[in-house]
Amino acid sequence: MEPISKEFALELLKEDADRIKMLIRNQKNSLCISQCKAFEEVVDTQMYGFSRQMTYAIRLGILSSKEGHQLLSDLEKELNRLYTEVYEETQDKKESGKEV
Repeated sequence: MEPISKEFALELLKEDADRIKMLIRNQKNSLCISQCKAFEEVVDTQMYGFSRQMTYAIRLGILSSKEGHQLLSDLEKELNRLYTEVYEETQDKKESGKEV
């Protein structure tokens, strides 16, 4: 078995982060983000799994602690941005009389 390169591991982790972002973006269109508790549980589970992957990669020495925390932080910032965007869109619709 060949050793895994740092670049390959980082690419796999970025793909996983992108999958979580896509999950949120896809649900944004159906407004499930703001109305569905089950969806929040799915996101929480995905984020927990991703954080465990980061911990594992750090422990293996594939990523530095700083790199792992940065990947996780970037994902959290993107998710917060998406949640804020949905919240603001929902508020705008409510204020304009278009009840969601």
